Amino acid sequence: MGRERAEAKAYLENAASLVEAELRRRLPAHRDIPGKLRAAMEHSLFAGGKRLRPALCLAAAEAVGGRREDALPGACALEMVHTYSLIHDDLPAMDDDDLRRGKPTCHVAFGEAAAILAGDALLTEAFATLAASPADAGRVKRAVAVLANAAGATGMVGGQQLDLDGEGQTATVEAATAIHLRKTAALLQAAVLVGAVLAGSSGYEQQALGRYGQALGLAFQVADDVLDATSSAEQLGKSPGKDREQKKLTYVAAAGVAAARRQARKLAREAVAALEPFRRRPACAVLRGLAELAVERKK
Repeated sequence: MGRERAEAKAYLENAASLVEAELRRRLPAHRDIPGKLRAAMEHSLFAGGKRLRPALCLAAAEAVGGRREDALPGACALEMVHTYSLIHDDLPAMDDDDLRRGKPTCHVAFGEAAAILAGDALLTEAFATLAASPADAGRVKRAVAVLANAAGATGMVGGQQLDLDGEGQTATVEAATAIHLRKTAALLQAAVLVGAVLAGSSGYEQQALGRYGQALGLAFQVADDVLDATSSAEQLGKSPGKDREQKKLTYVAAAGVAAARRQARKLAREAVAALEPFRRRPACAVLRGLAELAVERKK
């Protein structure tokens, strides 16, 4: 493994531990949450996972000269939004999956109604968490707007609708990219922007990180298309082959596995190139390494 990838992997593990502890602090057992709802929320929120979005948020804050403590509420909010999206994505009305991160999906473990409510609760908690950030109020307001735009009808939720609409349609690179931009890239781009905004970055820095995040998000999803087509359930921690089974509009369906692998690596290089303004800052190496890990991962 290359030095930067090794550094990024270590950073990812450290960020995951930090965010996990903070998430557990924010959802304590004594809060007045109905027991079944809390159990369903925690089942998915603490099921493992890479915690890539929180790590990107923290690293972006450091890349613009801020402290990770300033970005920690944003990192937690991003993981809550991501987890809610997975819960709803797995529902029978969506992808109807029964395995996520190697465990039964939320609706399998707790029932469909509880899973819907758990997703709703995590989405709401995400914005409460971000709004309670100790950062400057103006920065918090901008960060809330970034996350809302990325998660909502013109971002991730809109991408999910395009994904559903596209099932069974002729796969093209353009159609797959349009879905990937909203369904996956929007939230990964928001991850770096939320961290940068909370840390008090300049507009120029945000533009550069926005380009990085979008390219990384596309690379991540194209790599995910490849993994779905080539990996086992044991490797993925979720059911493979669902894209083909449901006739999804993916990059693999449009161009094949080999071309998809090449495209993922090309997009990762574009992400790295966007980091040029930060090349002298230590966190830049982490961001570069995370771009590499996004396309070289096995799950």
